[in-house]
This record gives sequence, structure tokens and C-alpha cells, in this order.
Amino acid sequence: MSPVIPLRVEASACQDMPVLRERGQREVFCGLTGIIWLHRKIQDAFFLVVGSRTCAHLLQSAAGVMIFAEPRFATAIIDERDLAGLADANEELDKVVQRLLSRRPEIKLLFLVGSCPSEVIKLDLSRAATRLSAQFSPQVRVLNYSGSGIETTFTQGEDACLAALVPELPRAPQAAAEQPELLVVGTLADVVEDQFQRLFAELGVPVRFFPPRRAGDMPAIGPQTRYLLAQPFLADTARALDSRGAQRLAAPFPLGEEGTTAWLKAGASAFGVSEQRFEQVTAGPRERARSALARQRALLSSKSIFFFPDSQLEIPLARFVSRELGMRLTEVGTPYLHRQHLSEELALLPSGVQLSEGQHVEQQIDRCRSSRPDIVVCGLGLANPLEAEGLTTKWAIELVFTPIQGYEQAADLAELFSRPLNRRLRLAA
Repeated sequence: MSPVIPLRVEASACQDMPVLRERGQREVFCGLTGIIWLHRKIQDAFFLVVGSRTCAHLLQSAAGVMIFAEPRFATAIIDERDLAGLADANEELDKVVQRLLSRRPEIKLLFLVGSCPSEVIKLDLSRAATRLSAQFSPQVRVLNYSGSGIETTFTQGEDACLAALVPELPRAPQAAAEQPELLVVGTLADVVEDQFQRLFAELGVPVRFFPPRRAGDMPAIGPQTRYLLAQPFLADTARALDSRGAQRLAAPFPLGEEGTTAWLKAGASAFGVSEQRFEQVTAGPRERARSALARQRALLSSKSIFFFPDSQLEIPLARFVSRELGMRLTEVGTPYLHRQHLSEELALLPSGVQLSEGQHVEQQIDRCRSSRPDIVVCGLGLANPLEAEGLTTKWAIELVFTPIQGYEQAADLAELFSRPLNRRLRLAA
């Protein structure tokens, strides 16, 4: 068993490295996409998108819904009559909600999700949610948030959803003020949540997860709450939790063996867990993760990688592939760089790496072509053209849809990068 080794921050770490900030043409995916993983997590919630048929087609395509499935999302279609002002959009929406709730009595939490079309016609979904919540409470709570793709990146849909939920969270009772509780914030696959639940239980740390699996299990929030972000794109949610008195625990994100260990350590240290106890609980999973990663490192070591801005996962992923897989970072682009939330990640990046924030897609494509990396992480819209030019690509959205956090998923995360290279080698053989 290996002892717990503190993360080393090199003197050349790039917390203060200049960042290339770009503003220009962007390649972004719609924020409505977050519904695909959110509706699987909160099992008695329903997401009603107020948008166009394009919104409906997007969700069906992104979810890959089978003909026999009855998902917990739908689209209230804004048609020509609504756009022309020939129908009262609020009355039409009320009718849709009434039909939905009569058909699906198991719904306990209903989100009205704004889209580009509903925002363009200035439909006030906040007032609609308040009105409908008063009508259907206490059986159903109705909230709203924006999933619009205007000036956002697609993972911000989750951030907007969770931020809308925070004001609805119960306040922790006064008697609990002296009993801190850990809150893990961010949507995790059930298998990952179960693993973290087990590890924290073995460490003796009381933990809750937000969002929970059931709408009735919302965690209580107060000054005693300490929270760990599981995702780097939850700036608005973190701000809302801070306003409720909760305190964020600074840590890298739980990607790979190193990131997961540091993330768990931040939670354990806040609750007084001894080094010896932490070692006993984490030594086995850490060793399994290292062994599994060694097999992937053999293929990926010294390979170069270029990250286009897409999901805000880019910097934690860059830290993982650089430090644990030995890959060379040619450029790490991200839609938005939250220096406070990412400070621990930035400290672990190698010196000299090019960081970019925002997007000017033509200029970034030129830099990518010039560097000729072994693998490019990018959005769907860029992948095929770059493949046609002979570059090997990985769809960035797959890194959001796939369970990648924690020890047991470390090798799966690495394989997402090795698989395209293996495919390229087989095609060239």
C-alpha cells in the first residue's frame, strides 16, 4: 500500500500565466442538453421546454430516446400563432401543464425551461412558474430556468437548473448549527454517487448530494454546510449556496486518481479525518486506479493534445491527461475560466501551456492545424471537418455524458482518449 502523498505544486505552475482571451465566432451546443442528464438524476422531476420544434428535435436526438420510452421531458411548442400574438401564450402554457400533470401524477417537481424562442418573444416563465406553483402546490413545485443557447455554453443548463433550486432548499434547523454536513454539488451518475457515498461513509463524513435522486430529498442548507463542487461549471450554483451561508471547500475536481484523492482529502480534512484513517480507506481504490491507468499511459504518454473550448471541463481534463497519462498540452481552451474555482487545477498544470478563454473558432482552427496534435478534443461541429484533414478527434460532449469521476472510472476516462488513437492506428494498418 502506498502512503498518502500530498499534491506537489511546482514553482513553475501556471496560476498566473497569461490567458489568451478570444471573442469571435463560436461553436457551441445548446444549454437544453443538460436536461438529458438532469432528468435521469431527479427521478420524479419533469422538464418542460417552452420552445420550437427544433428544440424538441434536439432533445430527442441528444437523448436517443427509443420509441417505447416515456421520458421525463417534453417541449411545449411555440408555433406561428404564438409568434404572431394570435394566442395568449400563458393560457396555452397553462393548458399544456394541466394536461401534463393530469397524465403524469407522479411528477413532484416541474421545471419550465426557457429556450431561444421563448426568450425572443419575451415570455415571462418566472411569473408563469410562480402562478402554476401556487395552483398545484403542495403536490407539485414549479420552477423555471433558462436553457437558451444564446451567449452560453451547453453545461450552463445544469448550472441554471441547480441555481434555481437553491432558494427552494430547506434551511437547516438551528439545533444542527454545530453539526457540519458535507454537500457534494453537481450531477453525478448513480454509480459514481454510490461510490463516493461509500467512501465518505467509511471516512465517517456525513454527506448529502445535490441534486438528489428524489425531489422530496432536498438537502437542508445553512452556515454548517460545507460543499465540494463535483463539476467546474457551477458558478451560479456556488454563488447561490454561498448566499445561503454554505462554505465551499477548495479542491481539484475528482478526475483521475490524483484529482479524486485531493478532492476526497479536502472533504475529509474539513471534518477532522486523520491521515491514517484516510490512508486506510483510500489506499485500495487508489492502487486499483493507478494500475488501470498504467495500461492506458503506455499508449498515451508523450502524445500531444489540443482542447477546443466546449464544456468548461477542459482544465481539469488537461491536468489529468498531463500528470497521470503523460500527454503534452498544446493548447487548453475553455469557454469560461473561473480562476477561484479552478485555482487548484491551474496550480497543477505544467508551465508554458497555452490557455485560452472564449472562442474565435477560425483562429483556433489555424493554431490547431499549425500544431498538428495527436488528438483534438472538440465539439461535434468541428470533429468531422478536422477528421477529414487527417486529425484524430474526440467529441467533447462524450466526456460530459460518460461517468468519469472517481477512482473506479479513472481508466474509463483515460480510454476515452486512447480509443480514437487506437482507431486511427487500426485504420492505418
